[in-house]
Amino acid sequence: MRAFFRKTVVAILLWEARLVVRKYKPHIVAVTGSVGKTSTKDAIFAVLAESHHVRKSNKSFNSEIGLPLTILGCPNAWNNPLRWLQNIFDGLLLLVLPARYPEWLVLEVGADRPGDIRGMAKWLPVDVAVITRLPEVPVHVEFFDSPEAVVEEKASLINAVKPTGTVVLYGDDRRIDLLRERAAARSLAVQTFGLTPGSGVRGVDVEFIQEEGAAGARPIGMRMQVEVDGGFAPLSVVGVLGAHALLPLLAAAAVGRVLGNNMQDIVAALGHYDPPPGRMRVLPGIKDTTLIDDSYNSSPAAVSAALETLRELKTHFPSGRHVVALGDMLELGRHSVDEHRRVGVQVAAAADVLVTVGFRARDIAEAALDRGLPDHAIFQYEDAEKAGEELAAMLHPGDVVLVKGSQSMRMERVAEHCMKEPERAGELLVRQDVDWKKR
Repeated sequence: MRAFFRKTVVAILLWEARLVVRKYKPHIVAVTGSVGKTSTKDAIFAVLAESHHVRKSNKSFNSEIGLPLTILGCPNAWNNPLRWLQNIFDGLLLLVLPARYPEWLVLEVGADRPGDIRGMAKWLPVDVAVITRLPEVPVHVEFFDSPEAVVEEKASLINAVKPTGTVVLYGDDRRIDLLRERAAARSLAVQTFGLTPGSGVRGVDVEFIQEEGAAGARPIGMRMQVEVDGGFAPLSVVGVLGAHALLPLLAAAAVGRVLGNNMQDIVAALGHYDPPPGRMRVLPGIKDTTLIDDSYNSSPAAVSAALETLRELKTHFPSGRHVVALGDMLELGRHSVDEHRRVGVQVAAAADVLVTVGFRARDIAEAALDRGLPDHAIFQYEDAEKAGEELAAMLHPGDVVLVKGSQSMRMERVAEHCMKEPERAGELLVRQDVDWKKR
């Protein structure tokens, strides 16, 4: 009965959303990819909100239910049938009564199963499609025939772009030529962003921002120069770490350029960008430590990028230990063992202490041990709460702690034990809603 009710509600809300788009004709920026979708969506919103009435997907609303809820401007009703009925009623009001509807929608589009994006592309008229990084082994791959099938599903967003629209691509992706060809087949304009030469909007001179603390210098953010058309504009962001954490800002700058904004205005708008929780957020930790909270979700590419940042921090801030707490990476199917072991190899080069959560993450620990990380520096747990309690007890002043894992591993519980201000968990960490807390 519950499954039937959910399916019916989704169908009605999707029908309402399609009619609302047809009635109000908003301009639409749609963001997909396998890494950084939410951060990219938030950065694009910051650029557009300076001069337009804009709505963005709430948190990570990118599923078959999240997309229509964003279009209708309705909240997630979780398990409350009356609130779902209220959402349906509110959608009907949008259709029958005049309303001040947003000029722009910035929508995050996910692909949990085959056909998710292809189906959406048949009815959603997109002005700008943004495709972030598409790694070798993306999350959700266990539900597809192959990693290439995931890429194909993501790339099908190009089919939704209007003839006058633009495709914004991650220029450092090895599949850039394939995606360009798909855009060219529809005579669509293409803009690129990235960190390597050749991107239309490029980040250069990337470095850490630091401040002095009780235990010495600590990283608090990133800065770079944004290169466009031979000119440069400085851009800084506090509260997030890692070169890869700057890619969403470059994607937003690329969208701004597509819409004709000058770089000064774009950079000024991105000054209002607030990095979302759980995505390489740097927070004060207990005992004068530095916490890097990357607990929203996990995939091989995202873990690799986070560990590369930790390795760089080990070079730039060598005074304390560099600790990593990693939960299972889920939904990898037959790739799971190999990808967890590959992470373990990288951990051995980046970290002084490893904490794992979950039985799949045991392969991380085993590979790290094989690569020379001492046995006494490896701690394994099945429960995030227990891991967080014991990790917090073992920290020393000056330590840098990276926390990451797939959503179901609930690694935000580890982060909460390690943060200096746990009373602000509801503001700073992911999955702090009442309904999440009950799970």
